[in-house]
Amino acid sequence: MASADQALLTGCSAGGLAAILHCDQFRAFFSPQPPTQDDDSGGAGTGTTVVKCLADAGLFLDAYDVSGGRTLRSYFSDIVAMQGVAPNLPPACTARLDTTSCFFPENVIDGVQTPVFLLNAAYDAWQIQESLAPSGADPGGGWRACKSNRSACNASQIKFLQDFREQMVAAVSKGGFSGSRSNGLFINSCFAHCQSELPATWNWNWNNNAAGASPAIQNKGIEKSVGDWYFGRAQVKAIDCPYPCDGTCRHII
Repeated sequence: MASADQALLTGCSAGGLAAILHCDQFRAFFSPQPPTQDDDSGGAGTGTTVVKCLADAGLFLDAYDVSGGRTLRSYFSDIVAMQGVAPNLPPACTARLDTTSCFFPENVIDGVQTPVFLLNAAYDAWQIQESLAPSGADPGGGWRACKSNRSACNASQIKFLQDFREQMVAAVSKGGFSGSRSNGLFINSCFAHCQSELPATWNWNWNNNAAGASPAIQNKGIEKSVGDWYFGRAQVKAIDCPYPCDGTCRHII
């Protein structure tokens, strides 16, 4: 690894979360030099090695569920305690917040020194089903149809999901993460989860934006966006307009 020219740590879902939490630790394998987020090369200040991290569907939010509780915070708290991960969480976060809060990427990304690209659906299907409207928070089943089929959502449910999108946009738009030209962003308004794994969402016919093409924002698909960011060809900070404006989505609910 010490002789590598390029390195990319990536993961989807829980793997995307791990890519964020361990991004700086990954960078340290390549050089003992301190990172410099905004060096001219777009790298991470590691001599000849360009080190970056791509988190796909790892932007789990500390959001309120439909009952007013915080299902995901409770779940993450149990994970932190059971797995004893506190010593491995980013110290820049744990110096100011509790360990459960530091398991949420929104509280970590500003302190990550290595360039990070966040790829996420604004209406993350997993978070809708398991964090926002899990069965425990919806004992009457009022969200059962909506969380399985977006077309079944009523106006108040769509409003709740739009508020979740706004929380996500706010989380990535504040502080050091958004201000660094070395970080990248692709937040599309799709009901999806993990979009880097399959050709259908990664790079299928994105260029001409034809029917059946992969998701795109302003006619630029995910593969091209990530490539432009990683190789320093262009800054990429793409945030989609709210649902249902995007006709390129590959919805899964």
